[in-house]
Amino acid sequence: MNDGNDKKMNLNLDPQIASGSYANLAIISHSRSEFVIDFASTLPGMPGPKISNRIVMSPEHAKRLLGALNENIGKYEAQFGRIMLEGAASGNTFNLADMMQGGGAKS
Repeated sequence: MNDGNDKKMNLNLDPQIASGSYANLAIISHSRSEFVIDFASTLPGMPGPKISNRIVMSPEHAKRLLGALNENIGKYEAQFGRIMLEGAASGNTFNLADMMQGGGAKS
């Protein structure tokens, strides 16, 4: 996000991280002092989601991330068209614990 202060920073990208990792699931939890986002992938035939990355951040940084994602999704949709969410209304979530105990996904 650009808050008017155009500060330049040099980013160092470790070659082991440069290739990235695939995630089609994000599990988000929080306490009063931090948000924890576990990125995972779940694929057909696999026993369950495998967490590939965990990000821990303060509530303030989590809100900045939310704003940056919202801004970038707006730019993406302006260029490529609206992102449609299949099979569910926007904003639906589910409780992973319910899935792991044999329950189904909740909307």
